[in-house]
Amino acid sequence: MAYTVKELAQMSGVSVRTLHFYDEIGLLKPAYCGDNGYRYYEEEQLLQLQQILFYRELGFELKQIHELLARSDFDKVEALKNHKKQLLQNKNRMLELLKTIDKTINKLTQRNAMHDQELFAGFSEKQQADYDKHVTSRYGDDAKQAIEERNATMSRLSATELAQYNKAYDELMQEFVQAMQKRLATSSAAVQELVRKHYEWEKLFWVPDCDSYKAQAKMTIEYVYLREYFDKINPGLAQFLAEAMAVFADHELK
Repeated sequence: MAYTVKELAQMSGVSVRTLHFYDEIGLLKPAYCGDNGYRYYEEEQLLQLQQILFYRELGFELKQIHELLARSDFDKVEALKNHKKQLLQNKNRMLELLKTIDKTINKLTQRNAMHDQELFAGFSEKQQADYDKHVTSRYGDDAKQAIEERNATMSRLSATELAQYNKAYDELMQEFVQAMQKRLATSSAAVQELVRKHYEWEKLFWVPDCDSYKAQAKMTIEYVYLREYFDKINPGLAQFLAEAMAVFADHELK
């Protein structure tokens, strides 16, 4: 099916003027021009416009896009896979920024506790990279595989799903805090039932075995950012959670 400039503009959200400009610079030529002088665009041009819009969304300049699309070895499917990978990374970063905004709003309006570092969460991937590096250097390839599995699962979640999972996790941490306040032992049936809920929550993203779950427990207190995160919820929570997870792993996952 062929579309006029006006029809393509309405369908794609790109203005008629911009489509004319793309034609003038050779970035997107119409399939043909009719006897009436109208430009007509077919499927090949629609796919090329989609590529242009993806590259523009990712911050490429028109000159760069022109050069990429003109290459003899340009592969549309491979390009789409790369776009998807980049957009998923951007999605995770945007979700982190949204969490930072919410925390900052709460800090300013409700005076909720918030570490200064959290003001900048999501602005850099360095912290996540540091954590991944620490885990893989400490626990090897198995840990690396677990991280990749978890990250892949997380990247497929919608913002709503991620918010629901985070809410469930926050509520679970409050249950651990209540157990601490009651001075329950980490090996008690009540606390171990909470750990079981924690383990089931983790299984939404990856499936830890005895060793990997105990390794995660150790990271809770070994890795500074994680320890600070849990102890901000309640002083001593990191140690309490780590001990409870280790007990669960030894009794339920061997």
